[in-house]
Amino acid sequence: MVASIFVIQGYETFRRPDRVASRAEPVVRPLAERIPAVPAKTEDAVRLNGAVQMAAGLLLALGRFPRLSALALAATLVPTTAAGHRFWEAEEETDQAQQRIHFLKNLSMFGGLLITAADTAGNPSLAWRTRHAAKTARRESSLVARTAKASGKAGRNAGRVSARLPVS
Repeated sequence: MVASIFVIQGYETFRRPDRVASRAEPVVRPLAERIPAVPAKTEDAVRLNGAVQMAAGLLLALGRFPRLSALALAATLVPTTAAGHRFWEAEEETDQAQQRIHFLKNLSMFGGLLITAADTAGNPSLAWRTRHAAKTARRESSLVARTAKASGKAGRNAGRVSARLPVS
């Protein structure tokens, strides 16, 4: 359900970036200067943002790579919100109230996406699995080393015992 807005709006933005390019200009320009992956042309940056929202929204809706797609959607929501819902710049009180509602709605969706990105659906995270595998490997290598050491002592002791037994 969360993904639906991103699929629909992402598609519309991808098809018609000119609808929001003028509002995105104050956000795109500084981002393009700092981040090489962001296109310098505002319409291209808006189109890219729409494409990412559409693709990540579809992946999230289909349950494919849900953590990665939620994280991608959260990342695209920041510039979208900063460009599209600048309530602090609105002159009319009703427009300011409307933009504040949209800003807070996007902030709530951002929080939900971060929770989704962190959710492991009952499975341990990749970081936990990596730490656990390393710990298990250390434990097993220690066990192998102790076993080899004990086998070596047993072999030496067996030689000593056989040397003391009378030969018939």
